[in-house]
Amino acid sequence: MVFRFATVHGQDIDWFLRRNCAVTPAQLGWFYLSLCVVSLGIATAFWAHGAVLVMPFAWLELLAVGAGFLVYARHAADRERISLRDRHLVIELEQAGKLERMEFRREWVRVEPKQGDNSLIEVSAQGQSIQVGRYVRPELRPLLAKEIRMALRGA
Repeated sequence: MVFRFATVHGQDIDWFLRRNCAVTPAQLGWFYLSLCVVSLGIATAFWAHGAVLVMPFAWLELLAVGAGFLVYARHAADRERISLRDRHLVIELEQAGKLERMEFRREWVRVEPKQGDNSLIEVSAQGQSIQVGRYVRPELRPLLAKEIRMALRGA
């Protein structure tokens, strides 16, 4: 079998789907630190020359930018991992540092779009369901669902 999204290790198949982030949280932290140094350096120079209101606005600006960066960094490591091991399909969703894990018996799993062709993929079995495919372009989700179905059948 040839997979577009999965990696195969012997009998095990893994789909590792994550956000497409250009900047890691560590890189963002270093950038924010350099931004703080520059902004506060300029504000200090103006403050020393008598423009005392520049400093509070510089702090306000850095707090607002920092809040935006914090929201970005919190979700930069979001991911989905789908693993097919022996008789079980294991799905792990990590969002904002919270990990949700579900395990299904291979024989009972249903894989289908939630509503339409471009919607998220719903994986269900044993009275439980979970949606995957957030980090795959909508037009490629049917292909991902097909891959998971093929792997479950062992075709």
